[in-house]
Amino acid sequence: MTEKIKIVVVGAGVSGLTTALLLSQNSDYKITVIAKHQPGDLDIEYASPWAGANYIPVALAGSHEEVYERNTWDWLYDLARYTPESGVHLVGTFEGKDRPGCHEYFPPRAKDSEDSPDLRQWRDEIEKPNPWFENVVPNWRQLSESECPAGYPRGVSFTSICLNPQIYLPFLQSRCIKAGVKFRRLDISHITQAAQYFLHNQRDTMAPNIKNDTADLIVNCTGLSSHKLGGVKDEKLYPVRGQIVLIQEEVDYMISCADEDQDTAAEGEFCYAMSRGAGGGSILGGTYQIGNWDGKVNDSTTERILRRAVKCCPALIAGSQKTGIEDWKKLTVVRAGVGLRPARKDGVRIESELITGKAWKGWVVHNYGHGGYGYQSSWGCARQVAKLVRDCVSRAL
Repeated sequence: MTEKIKIVVVGAGVSGLTTALLLSQNSDYKITVIAKHQPGDLDIEYASPWAGANYIPVALAGSHEEVYERNTWDWLYDLARYTPESGVHLVGTFEGKDRPGCHEYFPPRAKDSEDSPDLRQWRDEIEKPNPWFENVVPNWRQLSESECPAGYPRGVSFTSICLNPQIYLPFLQSRCIKAGVKFRRLDISHITQAAQYFLHNQRDTMAPNIKNDTADLIVNCTGLSSHKLGGVKDEKLYPVRGQIVLIQEEVDYMISCADEDQDTAAEGEFCYAMSRGAGGGSILGGTYQIGNWDGKVNDSTTERILRRAVKCCPALIAGSQKTGIEDWKKLTVVRAGVGLRPARKDGVRIESELITGKAWKGWVVHNYGHGGYGYQSSWGCARQVAKLVRDCVSRAL
């Protein structure tokens, strides 16, 4: 019997969990996931729980990111239709354009590059008459003014997906465990240290005599931590600060629209609202502040988010019984939070690298730098990682 390939995945965000789950479908592999943070944690170093999260096509046509997003849609769409316990659900989506009195600012998510010459390039992509994703997402349609919400002369609509990270991340982890993937909470300072923490016991990690083995290969899904992780230390990584507000009210469609004025737009603020599945309320946003490492909630930003939300989406307070107060105060805030999107100047890094450490030398496959599109590219990126893993295994034999 041929010995199975031992793989350690570092990181348990959406990228690490998705990658581990996809790799576990190969019967030739045994997988261990090690991570400082796991589903259920809320920490500024752990980006995935703070995400909206949704599927809004942002990749430029012909880019690697387009392939990743294309190859993710079917996975999420099937989960939304057939696996409601995943926390993934379908939702109607409206993207508003040219609202009078609004400065048209949208974040550069298509490239996630702080030195991008055109911060609106991803917006230009979604406004094309025939964008690459018109046959990917269902019901894509350009809207006339009469079809748009009040105040919007133009817009587009389509069926998209929202995810509830508080459900989806544990769902992925439980699927991994069912497939035999082992988990260990662990913080490492150098990527090659991960190799020594492959768990030998396939099922019972609570056994009194757990035996560690040495991994054959490492997959690096550490997100922004790759900026300081020994053996990687990628200086192209940078944070994009996102502040969001979770409210009790639920919006029945997903919307994003222009900011109110030039000043707040220059600070990297814009407006969106999306529901979280399974009665999880709604997420309001948000900010896209490049190079900002601040993990603290800014109360003034929270107020601006709420003010913009009721202006762009009046339905949020349509049923409110609260009177005698400003509209934005009628919203029931559960909490505000901050996450740091792991952006990278050259886009997501998915490539293999031969790395030598003090006690281990071998192939590391990197999968990080997804910026604000980690969920909607997760399965496509995992597919590319799986291909690189196969290539590395072939070279090592």
